[in-house]
Amino acid sequence: MEFRHLRYFIVVAEELHYARAAQRLHINQSPLSRAIAELERDLGVQLLERTTRSTRLTAAGEAFLIAAKRIFRAQEQARASAKAVASGYRGSLRVAVSEGIAHPRLVSLLARCREEDPDVKISLSEVTLAEQLEGLRTDLYDAGFAHASGGEGIAAQAAWSDALVVAVPARHPLLTHPRIPIEELIRYPIILCTADLGDVAHRSLERLLSGVTAASALVEPASSLELMLTMVAAGYGVGFANESLITACRRPEILTRPLAGQPTELTTYLLRPTAKPSNELSRFIDRAIPRENAELRSSV
Repeated sequence: MEFRHLRYFIVVAEELHYARAAQRLHINQSPLSRAIAELERDLGVQLLERTTRSTRLTAAGEAFLIAAKRIFRAQEQARASAKAVASGYRGSLRVAVSEGIAHPRLVSLLARCREEDPDVKISLSEVTLAEQLEGLRTDLYDAGFAHASGGEGIAAQAAWSDALVVAVPARHPLLTHPRIPIEELIRYPIILCTADLGDVAHRSLERLLSGVTAASALVEPASSLELMLTMVAAGYGVGFANESLITACRRPEILTRPLAGQPTELTTYLLRPTAKPSNELSRFIDRAIPRENAELRSSV
């Protein structure tokens, strides 16, 4: 098995289409097909089921895809670590970030780290929550930020909170409300992410709708926060997001309104393995966590 086999497989698994995968890899389709067949023979399992109409991953293929991506991320990190040391850095931190994390807060934190700890190189990776938790458990990442409080073997600590607001297209009828009543909100399609932030928004929406007896809202899925904002801007519905992130996006086609009633917030947690942190990570945690939250660290 060679690295090219892994790289080819990852691209085919992401595209689920050999012609598009070959185009993305800048190779012909025939050598790509041969490479996948060689990989399957080497492993002794079928990774992809291919018909004249479709290509899909087998259960073994799904499991192998997770491992293959982890190998490539580790390879990239090893290369980055070597270059960092050669460039004069004396330490490094690998930080994972889930989608929807408030960018202004993260920018401020990273700028402070760069100013106060310039000898430590911080490498960021944007991944799903599942990939982040797996990476923290397998020493792929030193720390991470997510809207969930972790799981077994993961220490979690609240870093900051942001208001969960409704993203509304400009010139929308809901904008007549300074605070949008939930009964008015559910009259319009609600676009929710299927990514990490979407899961949190789903749970918040379920809580908000629990006491509403009117007809349930029409919920449209979006595969990413950026796609959700694009659909809202185009007038397909309204969405949920943290206020500071929408402000940072600076999209004039989208305005925000809080919901009527009790304020709803999204909490961002700093996640890390439960093992004793390195000196570099300890300093990073001290900068990331407000003093009032210093005693809230726990293993979940």
